[in-house]
Amino acid sequence: MASPYPEITLVRHGETEWSATGKHTGRSDIPLTVKGEDAARKLAERLQDKTFSAIWSSPSSRARRTAELAGFATAEVRPDLAEWDYGAYEGLRTKEILVERPGWSLFRDGCPDGESVMQAGARADRIVVALREVGGNVLLFSSSHFLRTLTARWLGLPASQGALFVLDTASVSVLGYEHDMSEPVVRRWNQT
Repeated sequence: MASPYPEITLVRHGETEWSATGKHTGRSDIPLTVKGEDAARKLAERLQDKTFSAIWSSPSSRARRTAELAGFATAEVRPDLAEWDYGAYEGLRTKEILVERPGWSLFRDGCPDGESVMQAGARADRIVVALREVGGNVLLFSSSHFLRTLTARWLGLPASQGALFVLDTASVSVLGYEHDMSEPVVRRWNQT
């Protein structure tokens, strides 16, 4: 059922070599795989019947290429939509990090020489403010951990609660409102 209130459509970028193997890909500019490009093209059909007041992308080439292949090459780059800065954990898999740092959790501990949960949450808060200022439907292209953080903050939860949301590559999720614009909700999640 269509909502009478603005909706925020979140698109996680298509597959990259690093996302396919579980490597943390923050600021490294890893291109989409052939499979990732194919999935991005298929997003066009899923998004074609929607109208957007604004279309924003992370500065990463993987997000911008996903937007382009989905038919949204004119997406405005918003630096605050960048994936987490994983610092010393860039390019590592969680299981590799856990060998060196047992019990580590991104959404609790952040990354040495990278971003803390508070820093990623502050970027998400700036995006939430900007989204509410648009007052219409917005389409966002970004990466998993940042979109999860953004979702937590959209709902008024601590940034650390982004750990509760999982996103597949080339997935579509929708944030919005329920009874009125004081009730932010998740309307659809991780649709592939």
